[in-house]
Amino acid sequence: MVCPYSLSVPGGVQAQVLGLARELRRMGIELRVLGPCDGPPPATFVTPLGNSLPTSANGSVAPLAPDPSCALRTMRVLFEEQFDVLHLHEPFAPGPTMTAILVHPAPVVATFHAAGESASYRYLKHGILPAAANIAHNVAVSKDAAALVNSYIPADYEILFNGVELDAYRSSPAWTTDGPTIFFCGRHEERKGLDVLIEAMAQLGPEVTLWVASNGPDTERLRAATKDDARIVWLGRLSDEEKIARLKGADVFCAPSLHGESFGVVLIEAMAAGTCIVASSLAGYKNVATDDVDSLLVEPGDAGALAVALRRALTDRELSARLTAAGNVRADDFSMTTLAQAYAGIYRNVAAPVGRGRRPLSPWPLLRAPLSPRLRRRSRMMTD
Repeated sequence: MVCPYSLSVPGGVQAQVLGLARELRRMGIELRVLGPCDGPPPATFVTPLGNSLPTSANGSVAPLAPDPSCALRTMRVLFEEQFDVLHLHEPFAPGPTMTAILVHPAPVVATFHAAGESASYRYLKHGILPAAANIAHNVAVSKDAAALVNSYIPADYEILFNGVELDAYRSSPAWTTDGPTIFFCGRHEERKGLDVLIEAMAQLGPEVTLWVASNGPDTERLRAATKDDARIVWLGRLSDEEKIARLKGADVFCAPSLHGESFGVVLIEAMAAGTCIVASSLAGYKNVATDDVDSLLVEPGDAGALAVALRRALTDRELSARLTAAGNVRADDFSMTTLAQAYAGIYRNVAAPVGRGRRPLSPWPLLRAPLSPRLRRRSRMMTD
């Protein structure tokens, strides 16, 4: 399984890759995760491919690794390990996934996560199309993600929603609170809507606390703007254990994103934790949540409507209990176990037939040719 984003940096795709890998390994599938790592690998089954470089993408900054040294490390691992299947997340993101789909020494399963708009697809379409022929099975995490990629790379896309390791959320202890508490967890940038949530907080009472987890390019500006508001607690980046505990301890989880969300995995996590949800009515979030059934959804960017919904969720205990109970049932539809079983079936279908013999080290004749002593020395320097 190959991830284009740094596995030591929190992110939605990274969380899916690691969670799915853990579940597949529990099922007995021999699996390794390849990807950039800025620091020690987050798990023993991760093979690091070097550091990442912050890259602007989809209104955010993505920790990608498009450098030649990462490409060389990727090719070396692929050809040495002789995998039966390559599962690439965002296969056309610059870096190891794009390298893997071009080299493709094994059948490729591709999972597409992004929704909305993509400059990469728009500008690289003609270069991407030939490589897309190397994909044996296409998966998208939502209808919106499928619509984006299908407009540039027409194909059949199976929809497999993202999964959540439900037991981790349901069995965790809850963080202790002293009063009504709202929890926000996401990168501090325009598209996540933290500005709107802070504006809504001005319309809530002095007894309400807002926990703000993570960080981002807007952190310092927002902290300076709210330095006199003791109700807003800036937590920084949290461990998974503390994130889950605070999610369970909060009265409301708020996801006020403005755009760019292909799927609401954070909402599933809140549902599994038993926390009431107030979120933007984005198409990606509607894949998971339904207004007044298992959550309260409001128009993106409307601070007044967000404040009203937050006040309802904090004060109307009957409403909160009804939404939470329905959300807990809804979370069962997105079990990581179910998702892993679906992918295991795909792997079996696309894997090379037994008895075909050992695959060559590379499908590229150039790479099968002996390297000169100078190139061998340079390859070792780049990959060590």
